[in-house]
Amino acid sequence: MTTTHQRATPSTSRAHRRQGGPAHRGRRGRGRRPLLWGLAALAVFAGVAALAMNRTPPGASGAGGGPTSAAVRPSPPPPSRSPEPTGTATGTEDAGRTDGEPGAAGSTSTIPASGPGTFTVAGGGSETVGRGGRLLRYEVVVEDGIEQSAADVARQVEGVLADRRGWTADGESAFRRVSGGTPDFVVRLATPATVDEICGRYGLDTGGEVNCSVGKDVVVNLRRWLLATPVYAKDVDAYRALIINHEVGHFLGHDHVTCPGPGEPAPAMMQQIKGMHGCVPNVWPYDTEGRLITGPAAR
Repeated sequence: MTTTHQRATPSTSRAHRRQGGPAHRGRRGRGRRPLLWGLAALAVFAGVAALAMNRTPPGASGAGGGPTSAAVRPSPPPPSRSPEPTGTATGTEDAGRTDGEPGAAGSTSTIPASGPGTFTVAGGGSETVGRGGRLLRYEVVVEDGIEQSAADVARQVEGVLADRRGWTADGESAFRRVSGGTPDFVVRLATPATVDEICGRYGLDTGGEVNCSVGKDVVVNLRRWLLATPVYAKDVDAYRALIINHEVGHFLGHDHVTCPGPGEPAPAMMQQIKGMHGCVPNVWPYDTEGRLITGPAAR
């Protein structure tokens, strides 16, 4: 063991002398270590400075500290939307009746949508028609500012109510047109907006398109009077008779009915505007034999 130790000592001493010895290596190591630490600290400082320079200041584009980029664009605002249409209450059977149909034959471009809401009464009067004991006096009035004359409209209404297929065939009703006093009911020809206003007082929504019977008023929409509906597009006068018979029928207390069967004449109290359901067009409440044209009660 001693021999080995002794051999080792000179060899170690020679190596130390050639390489400068352990003490010399220690001095050189101590000289490099501060330099390395200094370089590392300088690198860290430079990195922190670079990060600080690249931060987005509060209030600038991309506020919130996040990075910004020319390739990142804000989402476009949603397209503007028109307010949704709001619904309106439709008329009920208890408040009155509405009948008519949008989209009838013809064009509405020359028909005034509204008027002053004042009316001209058709002058004069008519003979009593019908032998029934219930005499009903009626006026015919036309809204001011439209081309239809009150006298012409009154003539047409008189003809409908005097027809033997009309309501006088019930054996109870008689009619006489008057132009003064206190009529039992009034037939009003009015612009769509005025119809809406009158019928709306009773909670009915006529939508600028249809007719109604409310209180003592049989209200005829000018649009329907002039254009009829597709079924009656080629016979507007017939549709006018249907309007008067249907709405006066409501005034007399008749409710809606449906088609009695395929090929049968459509009852005047049927809402023909909703479809014929197999029936054929007919505008009169009675046939030429004095029989009531009716069908099952509408639900």
